[in-house]
Amino acid sequence: MPAKPGQRKRPTQERARATREHILDTAARLFGERGIADTSTNRIATAAGVSVGTVYRYFTDRAVMVDELLERLLETVEQQITHHLAGASVDVPEKMMARVLEITTDVLVANAPLVRALVAGVQFYSSGIPEFEPRLRILIKVMLIQMLGPGDDREYDVMSFVLINTGFAAVLRASALDVDDGQRAEAINMTARMIGRWMESEIERRPRP
Repeated sequence: MPAKPGQRKRPTQERARATREHILDTAARLFGERGIADTSTNRIATAAGVSVGTVYRYFTDRAVMVDELLERLLETVEQQITHHLAGASVDVPEKMMARVLEITTDVLVANAPLVRALVAGVQFYSSGIPEFEPRLRILIKVMLIQMLGPGDDREYDVMSFVLINTGFAAVLRASALDVDDGQRAEAINMTARMIGRWMESEIERRPRP
């Protein structure tokens, strides 16, 4: 991933890369514990066991760390969904959608404290969880083309938008800490069933080759 404005050039030496990732991991933990606004760069440096100068060698400010942490979450979700779509059967839309929702939920649950901090941090930074929507929309569009075949591009864009927002609302709810595994599975399966039936109706109404 190329550096964005304000980001330092990523190190190439293994030791430097490890130090950079350690700082990011520490920032993720502290953001989750204290929130982004209440976590200073000095505190991150102290917790990571490095100097403030070392932190600034890799990151210009906290906002860049937020960008990097969000990017890591997005890349994890994208890679797992892409892998799933590559080998998934398009014959059962409900199962395909359920797995996409499960993948996204599992990643968010595994990073729940950081996710909460990112959601709250939208008011402080331009980055935040809403960036998932445009990034994942292209993957959902690929899934639609797999299931429905070639079609109107604009229609698929609208359908992708609807699916992402419907599915992501369920994912955020299923990722909440006050939801147990059974409730989480129920929310995912019900959402997947609703979307699956919609997809089946779309398949039925389209002319067969």
